[in-house]
Amino acid sequence: MSNSDSRALGLSTTLDTEVGKLVLDLGLATRTEIEFCREHQKQASDPNQRSLADLLVEHNFITVNQAKRIRSQLDERRKTQLPGYELLGLLGKGAMAKVYKARQVSLDRIVAVKVLPRRMSDNPEFVERFYKEGKAAARLSHNNIVQAIDVGSSPDGYHFFVMEYVEGKTLYDLMQAPPQGDGKRFTEPEALDIMIQICDALAHAHHRGLVHRDVKPKNILLTPQGVGKLTDLGLARAMDDKAAAESEAGKAYGTPYYISPEQIRGEVDIDFRADIYSLGATFYHLVTGRPPFDGETPSAVMHKHLKQPLIPPDHLNTSLSAGIGEVIEMAMHKKRDERYASTTDLLEDLKALRRGEPPIHARQQVDLESIAKIEEGAQTVDLDPHPSGSAIWTHPVVITLLGASGLQLLIIVIMLVIMVAG
Repeated sequence: MSNSDSRALGLSTTLDTEVGKLVLDLGLATRTEIEFCREHQKQASDPNQRSLADLLVEHNFITVNQAKRIRSQLDERRKTQLPGYELLGLLGKGAMAKVYKARQVSLDRIVAVKVLPRRMSDNPEFVERFYKEGKAAARLSHNNIVQAIDVGSSPDGYHFFVMEYVEGKTLYDLMQAPPQGDGKRFTEPEALDIMIQICDALAHAHHRGLVHRDVKPKNILLTPQGVGKLTDLGLARAMDDKAAAESEAGKAYGTPYYISPEQIRGEVDIDFRADIYSLGATFYHLVTGRPPFDGETPSAVMHKHLKQPLIPPDHLNTSLSAGIGEVIEMAMHKKRDERYASTTDLLEDLKALRRGEPPIHARQQVDLESIAKIEEGAQTVDLDPHPSGSAIWTHPVVITLLGASGLQLLIIVIMLVIMVAG
């Protein structure tokens, strides 16, 4: 065998090994099926004639389209090699980055790796925000927050952020209509279970001085066991970071469907109440099947967050418990001073609802508002609406007062007569 043939055989074997690992990791075929095809390769007169992928297709273990996707993912993986990590396949992509399923070689464990595209790696602002996300996530340790593991860059200039791999789907993907999503409609108990977990995660972040600023269904993962995981801290900011706040003044950071009014206005002092609003908007979507506000453009949606009254969620889903609407409406109050005073208060109300009890803090707020409205609506009676004074004696209130006074005088006279007679 010539040197060139040996090199070709070596490359082919390496490629087949990678194909086998990827097929197994993606669950497209079993180990027995892969070994079956490998045995056929060995028995063939020319082992290089048919690849492992071809044999898997030939024996109907995978489809032609699956084989194409596997080759595409392997090509992508070779283009983006990261030191210490073996990329196994693309999990998803957004405007800012791609997320891969990968194996951390040193610990032989599966992780998720977010990679900043090359076109953004030359922009210092994007790179700085990317590393800030990793550092923000590293400050948090909570079962309902995707754990940060590592940040770094490859020799060829790719910046990456390694995090805990979560088996599951985002709430957004679950709610999307088929074929894009599962078309799932969450029941009230299911929605409450998820919101309690994410609210607890936010309380943890807020206690450590971080505000997420982008709470939404796309940033909440749900495992098959029902565990919710808050992810994507790309917009997270320390509440006491005045320099960052001032540099972002006047800019609306967030997602239009779930963004708080103060974020839309680009206020400097964004705090935990922005996350409470966005969590309330997410809760609204889960229990009604639609975002709280909609519009033809992002600007139109944000304008409604600022100006348009919220349609109570129980008007859209009449099967909801009364307390659900109270909690959501308080969380989504347009004036942040009227929202929950702390994330812990919101968590207490969510837990009360889950136990079938009325909310504590939201119910108190509703009662106080009702009293305030009654006081505002109260009117004093003008006993002399006519300057001439002639009509005062015909006023119903005056007639009532005079009648009462006359009755009292009559009683006094009778008592005096009895005393004299005695």
